[in-house]
Amino acid sequence: MKTDIQIAQESEPLRIEKVAESVGLSDDNLFHYGKYKAKVDHRLLKKYEDRPDAKVILVTAISPTPAGEGKTTTTVGLGDALKKIGKRTVICLREPSLGPVFGVKGGAAGGGYAQVIPMEDINLHFTGDLHAIGAANNLLAAMLDNHIYQGNALNIDPRRIAWKRAIDMNDRQLRFIVDGLSGKTNGVPREDGFDITVASEIMAVFCLSTSLQDLKDKLSKMVVAYTYDNKAVTAGELNAHGALAALLKDAFDPNLVQTLEHTPAFIHGGPFANIAHGCNSVVATRLAMKLSDYVVTEAGFGADLGAEKFIDIKCRKAGIRPSAVVIVATVRALKHHGGATKENWGVEDLDVLEKGFENLRRHIENVTKVYGLPAVVAVNRFPTDTEKELQFVIDKCKAYGAEVALSEVFSKGSEGGIELAEKILQASEKESNFSFVYDTELSVKDKIKAIANKVYGAKDVVYTAPASKTIKEIEELGYGNLPICIAKTQYSFSDNAKLLCAPENFEITIRQVRLSAGAGFIVAISGEIMTMPGLPKVPSAEKIDVDDDGVISGLF
Repeated sequence: MKTDIQIAQESEPLRIEKVAESVGLSDDNLFHYGKYKAKVDHRLLKKYEDRPDAKVILVTAISPTPAGEGKTTTTVGLGDALKKIGKRTVICLREPSLGPVFGVKGGAAGGGYAQVIPMEDINLHFTGDLHAIGAANNLLAAMLDNHIYQGNALNIDPRRIAWKRAIDMNDRQLRFIVDGLSGKTNGVPREDGFDITVASEIMAVFCLSTSLQDLKDKLSKMVVAYTYDNKAVTAGELNAHGALAALLKDAFDPNLVQTLEHTPAFIHGGPFANIAHGCNSVVATRLAMKLSDYVVTEAGFGADLGAEKFIDIKCRKAGIRPSAVVIVATVRALKHHGGATKENWGVEDLDVLEKGFENLRRHIENVTKVYGLPAVVAVNRFPTDTEKELQFVIDKCKAYGAEVALSEVFSKGSEGGIELAEKILQASEKESNFSFVYDTELSVKDKIKAIANKVYGAKDVVYTAPASKTIKEIEELGYGNLPICIAKTQYSFSDNAKLLCAPENFEITIRQVRLSAGAGFIVAISGEIMTMPGLPKVPSAEKIDVDDDGVISGLF
């Protein structure tokens, strides 16, 4: 069986200007990065502002499992299938981070015959966007420490620095460090640390901005430290925002590539899906909406995390209203939620499947009743699935108000997604009662409770003393009306990764709260969330190689 990278390398891509032509873009609108990738001038958004908006299809999933669901593969395959049946379609995805690429995941550009290409470029340096974001993050860190060293006119408390350095790599050694050592001329000694670049607030700001001016304004509002008398210090007060925006100027233009079947795809921005909103950039999504009839996009993790943040943060801020939602599931992942071990994923067992279906049921009800949107379940078919199991899932989905389609885009490309595309077209024409989970004018704790109760099914929320203290400070500083971004395990509706399926009568504990004033949301952290991952015992990097002709292998 061919690997993903072999399939990608054997494909015959179109030159990128031909892909651009398919959605009405001329070569003058492009900034070329070789033959098969280009940036598109973001200022076209202003030029096309009077054009009607495309329908937006959000692809989400059940709670992730080791069995895998195939969300990105489904997103790409659905886009290809819509194009195949004659719909002008653009796909919008996040950029992969080098950390996961060399760590656990390997490549992150879809799979099988539903991929975006050039796969190797996308997974490695691509057009340099993440490097630009890392440089901007670290320039701000340098300016902050330099301000303290040069006299500290803003009265910053060095014990209350809220800004870390960043590197786009999994490196646990950098989580906690002490710097500024070895003498007065080398800075002010203090505890410090690194985040992975995609966890930087600059990435979240980048993805939620609509223009360079908006980007600069948001950058200026980022809180980087606090003074001795508890006042917030922003990047704007350090006069850093102009230089940061200058570093990000070229990166801000969306990246255009193509699928194996030449469907246009914007891959732009990649904020962490737990401490940020986990979606591609607003500018890429909005531009895609002006160039097509259908935009297929995805959000990180399951419908309790990614979809909720897509709706309550991205849609709220960007004025986007999805027309329909795809919930990706697999029979074997549902069995995992039902208690089956890996050895038994391929064994027919309707009782275990029925138990595990409760996870999918809750996601369906969140999409249809809490978010008020039409839902189509995409069941990624595996060779071990039996006809009885597939029919069981189909019948149960329909009973809970969702259409369902079998998806075989991994093995068949667009041909394997025609049924899903047709069901999505029908769903996108339905009337919906789209709504946010909460009103931003509620108190911070009431907003957190709304998410926990309505979306997770928690009976209550409890707070550590430091979390409650930070919430009080945030509200006193005037930031209490911001949306909420809850960071918790993706594997469960609860904050305990071991509570699979659809747990009930549990409490969510908020251990820490962070302010992302530039991005415009408040992060409520439940459980242990790593913003600098480590490499596994056998990292994917050990399998990646390049031959004398420059051909890369090992990226799946």
